[in-house]
Amino acid sequence: MAAPGATIERMEGVRTPYPQAARQLLRETLFGAARDELQQRAWSEITMAEIASAAGVSRQTLYKEFGSRDEFAQAFVIHEGERFLDGVDAAVLAHLDDPRTAVGAALEVFLRSAGEDPLVRILLSDDGAGGLLPFVTTQGMPVVQWATGRLTATIEEGWPEAPADKARLLAETLVRLAISHITAPGDSPETTAAATGELLGPFIDEALGDA
Repeated sequence: MAAPGATIERMEGVRTPYPQAARQLLRETLFGAARDELQQRAWSEITMAEIASAAGVSRQTLYKEFGSRDEFAQAFVIHEGERFLDGVDAAVLAHLDDPRTAVGAALEVFLRSAGEDPLVRILLSDDGAGGLLPFVTTQGMPVVQWATGRLTATIEEGWPEAPADKARLLAETLVRLAISHITAPGDSPETTAAATGELLGPFIDEALGDA
């Protein structure tokens, strides 16, 4: 057994401290168990004990890591959101020469990916009786803050000369628009992205055009 100060070496050669790697593995296992359970029934019907059992750990271990059922749900929603924002990052960084196109492409990628994701469809089918949807809407501030921070960092990476306040304002506006559109979809992702780009175009030009 590895000593407490030992490290686990990842495939890419970056060495991660053992406690950090073990915690990451635990969280991934718990999130995977929750995802599997959600394929079968609504969040309101799933207990923390069942998630722990499916992950092969004790209920106490789950609560020690996350504190409460709501904290676990928020962390789970953010974890799932990472997959979508990876695509958003790539779309932004692929169009650094045209900020309007970058923003439109990023929003389109997000809306299309979210619309095709089975877990998002389950989340959006929530009837309001103890499901996960509130963690994106009425109780969604932690998710909004996390996504805004992540997108702000991407914008600042792509346009390092952009004013920090404008980069964050643009990021938060896009995050809130994206959440609104996935929870109450209307037009196609392409149409929505194009309309958003036209609406925000002047601000995008001001914030990023000369950056």
